[in-house]
Amino acid sequence: MDLDAYSAAHDAEWRRLRELSRQRRFAGRDADELIDHYQAGTTQLSAITTSAGQVSQAARLSVLLSRARLRFTGASAEPWSQVARFATREVPAALYRIRYLTIAIAIAFVAVASLYAVWVATNPDVVAALGPYEQLRGYAEEEFVGYYSASSEAVFGLQVFSNNAWIAAQCVAFGIVGFWVPVVLFQNAQALGMSAGIMTEFDRLDVFFLSIAPHGQLEIYAIFVAGAAGLMIFWAWVSPGSRTRAQALAEDGRAFFAAIGGLVAALLVSGIIEGYVTRQEWPDVVRIGIGTVALAAFLAYQWMLGRRAFRDGETGDLDPLSRGARVVVAD
Repeated sequence: MDLDAYSAAHDAEWRRLRELSRQRRFAGRDADELIDHYQAGTTQLSAITTSAGQVSQAARLSVLLSRARLRFTGASAEPWSQVARFATREVPAALYRIRYLTIAIAIAFVAVASLYAVWVATNPDVVAALGPYEQLRGYAEEEFVGYYSASSEAVFGLQVFSNNAWIAAQCVAFGIVGFWVPVVLFQNAQALGMSAGIMTEFDRLDVFFLSIAPHGQLEIYAIFVAGAAGLMIFWAWVSPGSRTRAQALAEDGRAFFAAIGGLVAALLVSGIIEGYVTRQEWPDVVRIGIGTVALAAFLAYQWMLGRRAFRDGETGDLDPLSRGARVVVAD
Protein backbone atom coordinates (compact mmCIF):
# COMPACT_ATOMS: atom_id res chain seq x y z
CA MET A 1 0.00 0.00 0.00
CA ASP A 2 1.18 3.51 -0.88
CA LEU A 3 0.37 5.23 2.42
CA ASP A 4 0.83 8.75 1.07
CA ALA A 5 -1.55 8.12 -1.81
CA TYR A 6 -4.03 6.34 0.48
CA SER A 7 -3.94 9.21 2.98
CA ALA A 8 -4.40 11.81 0.23
CA ALA A 9 -7.36 9.90 -1.16
CA HIS A 10 -9.13 9.86 2.21
CA ASP A 11 -7.92 13.17 3.57
CA ALA A 12 -11.20 14.96 2.88
CA GLU A 13 -13.13 12.23 4.73
CA TRP A 14 -10.83 12.48 7.74
CA ARG A 15 -11.05 16.25 7.86
CA ARG A 16 -14.83 16.00 7.76
CA LEU A 17 -14.73 13.41 10.54
CA ARG A 18 -12.68 15.82 12.63
CA GLU A 19 -15.13 18.67 11.97
CA LEU A 20 -18.13 16.56 12.92
CA SER A 21 -16.50 15.27 16.10
CA ARG A 22 -15.94 18.87 17.22
CA GLN A 23 -19.51 20.02 16.69
CA ARG A 24 -21.46 20.86 19.83
CA ARG A 25 -24.91 20.25 18.33
CA PHE A 26 -26.04 17.72 15.74
CA ALA A 27 -28.90 17.68 13.30
CA GLY A 28 -30.14 14.26 12.31
CA ARG A 29 -28.26 14.39 9.01
CA ASP A 30 -24.99 15.36 10.76
CA ALA A 31 -25.32 12.49 13.22
CA ASP A 32 -25.86 10.03 10.40
CA GLU A 33 -22.86 11.44 8.54
CA LEU A 34 -20.69 11.15 11.64
CA ILE A 35 -21.57 7.49 12.06
CA ASP A 36 -20.96 6.82 8.36
CA HIS A 37 -17.53 8.45 8.50
CA TYR A 38 -16.74 6.63 11.73
CA GLN A 39 -17.59 3.24 10.24
CA ALA A 40 -15.58 4.01 7.11
CA GLY A 41 -12.68 5.23 9.25
CA THR A 42 -12.52 2.01 11.26
CA THR A 43 -12.23 0.05 8.01
CA GLN A 44 -9.52 2.39 6.76
CA LEU A 45 -7.62 2.14 10.07
CA SER A 46 -7.74 -1.63 9.86
CA ALA A 47 -6.39 -1.52 6.29
CA ILE A 48 -3.52 0.77 7.30
CA THR A 49 -2.46 -1.20 10.38
CA THR A 50 -2.73 -4.51 8.55
CA SER A 51 -0.55 -3.24 5.72
CA ALA A 52 1.95 -1.03 7.55
CA GLY A 53 1.44 -1.40 11.31
CA GLN A 54 1.37 1.53 13.75
CA VAL A 55 2.48 4.29 11.41
CA SER A 56 1.77 7.98 11.90
CA GLN A 57 -1.29 7.86 9.61
CA ALA A 58 -2.78 5.13 11.79
CA ALA A 59 -2.08 7.18 14.93
CA ARG A 60 -3.80 10.22 13.46
CA LEU A 61 -6.85 8.26 12.37
CA SER A 62 -7.06 6.43 15.70
CA VAL A 63 -7.28 9.74 17.55
CA LEU A 64 -10.00 10.97 15.20
CA LEU A 65 -12.00 7.79 15.70
CA SER A 66 -11.68 8.00 19.47
CA ARG A 67 -13.06 11.55 19.45
CA ALA A 68 -15.85 10.60 17.10
CA ARG A 69 -16.88 7.64 19.20
CA LEU A 70 -17.16 9.83 22.29
CA ARG A 71 -19.49 12.14 20.38
CA PHE A 72 -22.09 9.50 19.60
CA THR A 73 -21.62 7.16 22.55
CA GLY A 74 -21.03 9.60 25.40
CA ALA A 75 -19.40 8.23 28.53
CA SER A 76 -20.75 4.74 27.97
CA ALA A 77 -23.78 3.24 26.30
CA GLU A 78 -23.73 0.39 28.82
CA PRO A 79 -22.16 1.54 32.09
CA TRP A 80 -22.82 -1.72 33.88
CA SER A 81 -21.03 -3.68 31.19
CA GLN A 82 -18.03 -1.37 31.64
CA VAL A 83 -18.09 -1.97 35.39
CA ALA A 84 -18.34 -5.71 34.82
CA ARG A 85 -15.41 -5.66 32.41
CA PHE A 86 -13.33 -3.66 34.87
CA ALA A 87 -14.08 -6.06 37.74
CA THR A 88 -13.77 -9.33 35.84
CA ARG A 89 -11.12 -8.54 33.22
CA GLU A 90 -8.96 -5.49 33.89
CA VAL A 91 -8.46 -5.79 37.66
CA PRO A 92 -7.72 -9.54 37.81
CA ALA A 93 -5.39 -9.28 34.79
CA ALA A 94 -3.42 -6.51 36.51
CA LEU A 95 -3.26 -8.54 39.72
CA TYR A 96 -2.14 -11.64 37.83
CA ARG A 97 0.78 -9.79 36.25
CA ILE A 98 2.27 -9.07 39.68
CA ARG A 99 1.60 -12.48 41.25
CA TYR A 100 5.23 -13.62 41.51
CA LEU A 101 6.51 -10.27 42.75
CA THR A 102 3.76 -10.38 45.39
CA ILE A 103 5.05 -13.75 46.60
CA ALA A 104 8.65 -12.46 46.65
CA ILE A 105 7.58 -9.46 48.75
CA ALA A 106 5.68 -11.77 51.10
CA ILE A 107 8.78 -13.91 51.65
CA ALA A 108 10.97 -10.86 52.32
CA PHE A 109 8.36 -9.35 54.66
CA VAL A 110 8.02 -12.54 56.72
CA ALA A 111 11.81 -12.87 56.90
CA VAL A 112 12.26 -9.32 58.23
CA ALA A 113 9.38 -9.66 60.71
CA SER A 114 10.75 -13.01 61.95
CA LEU A 115 14.25 -11.63 62.44
CA TYR A 116 12.94 -8.72 64.51
CA ALA A 117 10.73 -11.05 66.54
CA VAL A 118 13.67 -13.31 67.38
CA TRP A 119 15.92 -10.32 68.10
CA VAL A 120 13.46 -8.84 70.60
CA ALA A 121 12.51 -12.16 72.18
CA THR A 122 16.11 -13.28 72.76
CA ASN A 123 17.72 -10.02 73.91
CA PRO A 124 16.70 -8.65 77.32
CA ASP A 125 18.53 -5.41 76.56
CA VAL A 126 16.31 -4.81 73.53
CA VAL A 127 13.19 -5.45 75.60
CA ALA A 128 14.43 -3.02 78.24
CA ALA A 129 15.07 -0.38 75.57
CA LEU A 130 11.47 -0.62 74.33
CA GLY A 131 10.03 0.69 77.58
CA PRO A 132 9.30 -0.10 81.24
CA TYR A 133 8.86 -3.83 81.76
CA GLU A 134 5.47 -3.55 83.43
CA GLN A 135 4.23 -1.30 80.64
CA LEU A 136 5.25 -3.94 78.10
CA ARG A 137 3.50 -6.57 80.22
CA GLY A 138 0.32 -4.52 80.10
CA TYR A 139 0.64 -4.30 76.32
CA ALA A 140 1.08 -8.08 75.98
CA GLU A 141 -1.60 -9.14 78.45
CA GLU A 142 -4.28 -6.50 77.93
CA GLU A 143 -3.72 -3.85 75.30
CA PHE A 144 -2.90 -6.12 72.36
CA VAL A 145 -6.18 -8.02 72.58
CA GLY A 146 -8.14 -5.06 73.93
CA TYR A 147 -7.25 -3.06 70.83
CA TYR A 148 -9.71 -5.10 68.77
CA SER A 149 -12.67 -4.24 71.00
CA ALA A 150 -11.77 -0.65 71.89
CA SER A 151 -14.65 0.74 69.82
CA SER A 152 -17.80 -0.44 68.09
CA GLU A 153 -17.58 -2.95 65.24
CA ALA A 154 -18.47 -0.48 62.50
CA VAL A 155 -16.19 2.31 63.75
CA PHE A 156 -13.25 -0.03 64.32
CA GLY A 157 -13.70 -1.69 60.91
CA LEU A 158 -13.74 1.71 59.22
CA GLN A 159 -10.62 2.80 61.11
CA VAL A 160 -8.55 -0.22 60.13
CA PHE A 161 -9.83 -0.03 56.53
CA SER A 162 -8.79 3.63 56.30
CA ASN A 163 -5.36 2.92 57.79
CA ASN A 164 -4.64 -0.03 55.52
CA ALA A 165 -6.02 1.75 52.46
CA TRP A 166 -3.64 4.64 53.19
CA ILE A 167 -0.67 2.27 53.36
CA ALA A 168 -1.70 0.58 50.09
CA ALA A 169 -2.29 3.94 48.38
CA GLN A 170 1.20 5.11 49.35
CA CYS A 171 2.74 1.97 47.87
CA VAL A 172 0.98 2.42 44.53
CA ALA A 173 1.03 6.21 44.25
CA PHE A 174 4.67 6.67 45.29
CA GLY A 175 5.94 3.43 43.82
CA ILE A 176 7.49 5.29 40.90
CA VAL A 177 10.22 6.74 43.14
CA GLY A 178 11.50 3.22 43.86
CA PHE A 179 12.57 3.50 47.49
CA TRP A 180 9.19 4.30 49.08
CA VAL A 181 7.70 0.79 48.80
CA PRO A 182 10.65 -0.94 50.51
CA VAL A 183 10.60 1.70 53.26
CA VAL A 184 6.87 1.29 53.96
CA LEU A 185 7.01 -2.51 53.88
CA PHE A 186 10.13 -2.61 56.06
CA GLN A 187 8.54 -0.35 58.67
CA ASN A 188 5.43 -2.52 58.83
CA ALA A 189 7.45 -5.75 58.99
CA GLN A 190 9.58 -4.24 61.75
CA ALA A 191 6.54 -3.19 63.79
CA LEU A 192 4.87 -6.58 63.37
CA GLY A 193 8.04 -8.46 64.31
CA MET A 194 8.65 -6.34 67.42
CA SER A 195 5.06 -6.90 68.55
CA ALA A 196 5.55 -10.65 68.14
CA GLY A 197 8.80 -10.43 70.11
CA ILE A 198 7.13 -8.62 72.99
CA MET A 199 4.30 -11.13 73.04
CA THR A 200 6.87 -13.96 73.08
CA GLU A 201 8.65 -12.39 76.05
CA PHE A 202 5.44 -12.78 78.08
CA ASP A 203 4.50 -16.22 76.70
CA ARG A 204 1.65 -14.80 74.61
CA LEU A 205 2.82 -15.66 71.11
CA ASP A 206 -0.19 -17.95 70.65
CA VAL A 207 -2.49 -15.02 71.44
CA PHE A 208 -0.58 -12.91 68.90
CA PHE A 209 -1.22 -15.34 66.05
CA LEU A 210 -4.79 -16.16 67.07
CA SER A 211 -5.60 -12.44 67.16
CA ILE A 212 -4.17 -11.47 63.78
CA ALA A 213 -4.96 -14.65 61.83
CA PRO A 214 -8.69 -13.99 61.19
CA HIS A 215 -8.23 -10.65 59.42
CA GLY A 216 -4.47 -10.52 58.89
CA GLN A 217 -4.26 -13.14 56.17
CA LEU A 218 -6.13 -11.04 53.61
CA GLU A 219 -5.08 -7.68 55.05
CA ILE A 220 -1.34 -8.30 54.91
CA TYR A 221 -1.50 -10.03 51.53
CA ALA A 222 -3.30 -7.00 50.11
CA ILE A 223 -0.42 -4.81 51.31
CA PHE A 224 2.00 -7.14 49.53
CA VAL A 225 -0.02 -6.73 46.33
CA ALA A 226 0.03 -2.94 46.69
CA GLY A 227 3.80 -3.04 47.12
CA ALA A 228 4.19 -5.20 44.02
CA ALA A 229 2.05 -2.81 41.98
CA GLY A 230 4.14 0.16 43.08
CA LEU A 231 7.42 -1.57 42.26
CA MET A 232 6.16 -2.59 38.82
CA ILE A 233 5.30 1.02 38.04
CA PHE A 234 8.85 1.94 39.08
CA TRP A 235 10.25 -0.84 36.87
CA ALA A 236 8.26 0.43 33.88
CA TRP A 237 10.20 3.69 34.22
CA VAL A 238 13.57 1.98 34.74
CA SER A 239 13.23 -0.66 32.00
CA PRO A 240 10.55 0.32 29.45
CA GLY A 241 11.76 -2.19 26.85
CA SER A 242 10.86 -1.23 23.30
CA ARG A 243 8.43 1.42 24.55
CA THR A 244 9.28 4.99 25.41
CA ARG A 245 9.41 5.71 29.13
CA ALA A 246 6.34 7.93 28.87
CA GLN A 247 4.44 5.21 27.05
CA ALA A 248 5.53 2.51 29.52
CA LEU A 249 4.52 4.64 32.51
CA ALA A 250 1.17 5.48 30.94
CA GLU A 251 0.31 1.88 30.09
CA ASP A 252 1.58 0.20 33.24
CA GLY A 253 0.48 3.07 35.45
CA ARG A 254 -3.10 2.73 34.22
CA ALA A 255 -2.95 -1.04 34.53
CA PHE A 256 -1.60 -1.19 38.07
CA PHE A 257 -3.81 1.62 39.27
CA ALA A 258 -6.64 -0.65 38.15
CA ALA A 259 -5.41 -3.06 40.80
CA ILE A 260 -6.53 -0.52 43.40
CA GLY A 261 -10.08 -1.64 42.68
CA GLY A 262 -9.22 -5.15 43.84
CA LEU A 263 -7.27 -3.85 46.83
CA VAL A 264 -10.14 -1.65 47.99
CA ALA A 265 -12.46 -4.66 47.98
CA ALA A 266 -9.91 -6.87 49.76
CA LEU A 267 -9.14 -4.28 52.43
CA LEU A 268 -12.83 -3.58 52.94
CA VAL A 269 -13.48 -7.28 53.55
CA SER A 270 -10.50 -7.57 55.90
CA GLY A 271 -11.71 -4.47 57.78
CA ILE A 272 -15.15 -6.04 58.22
CA ILE A 273 -13.56 -9.25 59.49
CA GLU A 274 -11.32 -7.33 61.89
CA GLY A 275 -14.23 -5.28 63.15
CA TYR A 276 -16.84 -8.01 63.46
CA VAL A 277 -15.06 -11.39 63.62
CA THR A 278 -11.69 -11.00 65.37
CA ARG A 279 -13.23 -9.80 68.64
CA GLN A 280 -15.76 -12.62 68.87
CA GLU A 281 -15.46 -15.44 71.42
CA TRP A 282 -16.04 -18.00 68.71
CA PRO A 283 -13.90 -21.11 68.35
CA ASP A 284 -10.53 -20.25 66.84
CA VAL A 285 -11.12 -22.59 63.91
CA VAL A 286 -14.22 -20.61 62.97
CA ARG A 287 -12.63 -17.18 63.24
CA ILE A 288 -9.46 -18.21 61.42
CA GLY A 289 -11.48 -20.21 58.90
CA ILE A 290 -13.40 -17.07 57.88
CA GLY A 291 -10.13 -15.25 57.24
CA THR A 292 -8.73 -18.21 55.30
CA VAL A 293 -11.81 -18.36 53.07
CA ALA A 294 -11.51 -14.61 52.37
CA LEU A 295 -7.84 -14.99 51.40
CA ALA A 296 -8.59 -18.06 49.25
CA ALA A 297 -11.29 -16.12 47.39
CA PHE A 298 -8.87 -13.27 46.65
CA LEU A 299 -6.15 -15.69 45.51
CA ALA A 300 -8.64 -17.39 43.16
CA TYR A 301 -9.58 -13.95 41.80
CA GLN A 302 -5.92 -13.06 41.22
CA TRP A 303 -4.50 -16.37 40.02
CA MET A 304 -7.42 -18.10 38.28
CA LEU A 305 -9.68 -15.34 36.94
CA GLY A 306 -6.60 -13.19 36.32
CA ARG A 307 -4.89 -15.97 34.38
CA ARG A 308 -7.91 -16.38 32.13
CA ALA A 309 -8.13 -12.64 31.43
CA PHE A 310 -4.38 -12.37 30.86
CA ARG A 311 -4.42 -15.26 28.38
CA ASP A 312 -7.15 -13.42 26.46
CA GLY A 313 -4.79 -10.47 26.02
CA GLU A 314 -5.86 -8.29 28.95
CA THR A 315 -3.15 -6.39 30.81
CA GLY A 316 -5.24 -4.24 33.12
CA ASP A 317 -4.97 -1.23 30.79
CA LEU A 318 -7.89 0.41 29.00
CA ASP A 319 -9.23 -1.09 25.80
CA PRO A 320 -7.23 -0.10 22.68
CA LEU A 321 -9.66 2.49 21.37
CA SER A 322 -10.08 4.20 24.75
CA ARG A 323 -6.35 4.52 25.39
CA GLY A 324 -5.64 5.87 21.89
CA ALA A 325 -2.85 5.13 19.49
CA ARG A 326 0.53 3.93 20.64
CA VAL A 327 3.70 5.78 19.78
CA VAL A 328 5.71 3.99 17.14
CA VAL A 329 9.20 3.10 18.36
CA ALA A 330 12.06 1.03 17.00
CA ASP A 331 12.61 -2.38 18.52
